[in-house]
Amino acid sequence: MDIRQLRYFLAIVEEGQISRAAKKLNMAQPPLSQQLRLMEEELGVTLLERQRNKKSVELTEAGKVLYEKARHVLHVFEESMREVKETGDGVRGELSLGVALLCASYLPEKLQRFREQYPHVSFRLWGGDPFSIRERLERRDIELAIVSLPIDDSGLSMVRLGTEPFVLVAPTSWEMLNNQTAVSITELADVPLLLVRREKGEGLYEQLMEEWGRFGIRPNVVCECQDVHIVLSLVAFGMGASIMPRTAIPPFIRKELRVLEITDTALCSDTALVWLKDRHLSKAAQRLIKMLAE
Repeated sequence: MDIRQLRYFLAIVEEGQISRAAKKLNMAQPPLSQQLRLMEEELGVTLLERQRNKKSVELTEAGKVLYEKARHVLHVFEESMREVKETGDGVRGELSLGVALLCASYLPEKLQRFREQYPHVSFRLWGGDPFSIRERLERRDIELAIVSLPIDDSGLSMVRLGTEPFVLVAPTSWEMLNNQTAVSITELADVPLLLVRREKGEGLYEQLMEEWGRFGIRPNVVCECQDVHIVLSLVAFGMGASIMPRTAIPPFIRKELRVLEITDTALCSDTALVWLKDRHLSKAAQRLIKMLAE
């Protein structure tokens, strides 16, 4: 079995059909089917089961094991080839970067500045919450990630990028906040709130609940959502207010919102750049770490 066959196998699994995989690989279907049979004969197991009355395929238990191992082998192989190539090459290629949604607005100015310095580098970006971003790091889908803390940092290297206080984001139409530039967290007890909440793990939502608990307040949470952009859209429509880091608010929507400082609390948001400790990083990734750390 060789690298080429592993690529074929991954393509079949990820496309779900041999015909679609053949099209993606720019080859005919019969030779691809033959390569799959040769792999199964060499290993002495069935890797994929054809679904009755369907063209799709499904992994067997043996196939699932090979799929995970093949992904890892190909990632290591590609990283090794890139490392060798970069010993005599400039900073170029594609940089895969994960971005937690609460940190998305932090990114544009930084990437634009990076592109000005390294115009031969392109980006592949993945959005999500810190838990899903951590999974992509472990699967080596991405090299680096910008996340909001806390995050499980076992096996990760980290550079802290900054700290900022939370702000209240409210509809411009709300008369209750007229002429106010700040609000205390105790004043928000009866305000309808739309809060960002992670799919797994603790984050902004849990921090706020703990803080309100300290004051003996049970907040009026009318909506929980993983996606900060959905929350901001609902706030702009007038459904309620939200609390988040200021940099989580994209510039293009700020004119539709009111942003107020929150007093009587020390709650803040920490942003960090993280990557796997045991992974070779491309030159582009190393340069981005250096730029953001400065």
